[in-house]
Amino acid sequence: MSEVEELQSLVSELQARVRRLEDQREIEQLVARYGPAVDSGSDRAAAALWTVDGTFDAVGALEMQGREEIADMVRSDGHQGLIKNGCGHVLTVPHVVVDGDEAVGRSYALNIQWDGDAGRFWIARLSANTWRWVRTPDGWRISERVNANLDGTPEHRQMLSPPNLA
Repeated sequence: MSEVEELQSLVSELQARVRRLEDQREIEQLVARYGPAVDSGSDRAAAALWTVDGTFDAVGALEMQGREEIADMVRSDGHQGLIKNGCGHVLTVPHVVVDGDEAVGRSYALNIQWDGDAGRFWIARLSANTWRWVRTPDGWRISERVNANLDGTPEHRQMLSPPNLA
C-alpha cells in the first residue's frame, strides 16, 4: 500500500470514528432534552423528540403511538398535576450502539417528586428504558422507547442487560 493509500485509509477510518462519536453525542443530547421538555410542559418540544410514528410504551401505565399522543400525555391532567406539584424526570446517559442510520440503547429514568409536607424530594419511580433511534432528515429521533418500573419484575430488569454480542 502506498503512502497516499495509507493516508486515505486513515482519513476514512477517522471520518467513520468521528461520525460514530457525533451520532452518539446527538442521541445523548436528544435523551437529555426529554426531562426539561416534559417538566416545563412543552408538549410540542417533547413530541418532536420522536419520529412521526414513534412509540412510547410506559409499561403498565400508558402506550403512546405518534407525536400527537405523546403531546397529549404532556398536556394531560395527570402530567400537569405532577409538574405543578414539583416533579423532575431525570434520565441517565444512555448506553448507545449505533449501526448506520439506526441505534439502540438502554438507560435508567427517575421520577423525582416534591413532598411539600416533608419539605423534601423523593424518588417516586425508577425505571429501565430501552430505546430505538433512527436518523431522519431532521437528525436523530426516537422511534421507540419502552419504560418499565424496576419493581422486581424479571423482564424489567432484563431490559438493562447488555446486548448479546455473540
